[in-house]
Amino acid sequence: MQVKQTMSRLQKKPIKLGLEKLLANPKKYFGNQRVGLICNQATVNHQFQHGADLFFEHPDINLTTLFGPQHGIRGDVQDNMIETGHTNDPQTELPIYSLYSETREPTEAMLSNIDALAFDLQDVGTRVYTFIYTMANAMKACARNGKKFFVLDRPNPINGNDVEGNILEPGHESFVGMFPIPMRHGMTIGELAKMFNEDFELHCDLEVVTMDNWSREDYADETDTPWVMPSPNMPTVDTAVVFPGAVYFEGTELSEGRGTTRPFEIIGASYINSKEYCDALTALKLDGVIFRPIGFMPTFQKEAGKTCGGAFIHVTDRNVFNPVITGITMAKVAFDLYPDNFEWKKTPYEYVYDRNPFDVIHGSTKLREAFEQGSSVKEIQDSWKPGEQEFHQKRKDFLLY
Repeated sequence: MQVKQTMSRLQKKPIKLGLEKLLANPKKYFGNQRVGLICNQATVNHQFQHGADLFFEHPDINLTTLFGPQHGIRGDVQDNMIETGHTNDPQTELPIYSLYSETREPTEAMLSNIDALAFDLQDVGTRVYTFIYTMANAMKACARNGKKFFVLDRPNPINGNDVEGNILEPGHESFVGMFPIPMRHGMTIGELAKMFNEDFELHCDLEVVTMDNWSREDYADETDTPWVMPSPNMPTVDTAVVFPGAVYFEGTELSEGRGTTRPFEIIGASYINSKEYCDALTALKLDGVIFRPIGFMPTFQKEAGKTCGGAFIHVTDRNVFNPVITGITMAKVAFDLYPDNFEWKKTPYEYVYDRNPFDVIHGSTKLREAFEQGSSVKEIQDSWKPGEQEFHQKRKDFLLY
């Protein structure tokens, strides 16, 4: 009996992805139309077969064109490198147009050989992630050029209930924050597409191919959803859990753990005393997290080749863990403890040359100003509450599950 109970606990909830529903009956969706696909290495089914290959090989799909987001369609471009030019896919020999290059919105010429455009990328549940804006840009282009747009839905890997963080302010739009949504939005990519299309008036001919059996409380690793790194520094669901707060370190000169095996879970710098830093964080008694003193040496990017001190973020209870305020608290403690060393990241950041990268990430100047004015973490967190509550109400019209 004990063995059976153990095996039962190891079983994961089965999910049918939008990709798999579409492939079961593609003529229902596409008819005889020429199809384009926006995809990357995480566009897989439960057998880890790539969506581009599945579309190309399917006798009822006329796949003519591929589009790649940041990091490319096979995930071979590291970090925030800006892909240049367009190419052909070595597997299918179809043209690939990069949507993270000099062109971030499909042009009329790029869409000329398709009638419908399908989108299947794994989001990570955080406003600061370029894939959802690649989707928005493609929706704009489809609306302008009279093309049908399909979103093949996938789970929000860090659940679809929790919302946290400030709402991006008008005038602070960027390629990592195009619309007024909170840092942790608690929506699937299909739900976001509906919100973008209706509430933010993109007006494209949109159809979302929903999942079967996904529930809002599900984390990706509680289901049988296949996990492939959606970007090179997003290796695990654990990374996605901390990312809504740890991403703020991209706006500083501290290392966010790029160049280590646990990006975004490891935070630090060469000037940080690990014990001092973690003791200060521990004293604040944040929910669901333990900060372990750590030494590390990034192999590339910030602090490359230098011995750094810092913290490893151990999430002990993700049901009470608040990633956004945790990451902001970690940044503020470093700002307060090491005023002579702490620096904001230099521009540019994600195509933005005229704004502080920390402000770009936050979608406002207010957080940086709060640090500089000595505001408390509680004051910072309380300032978001009205926006969070308003967003909770707004998103109800677009939830599919």
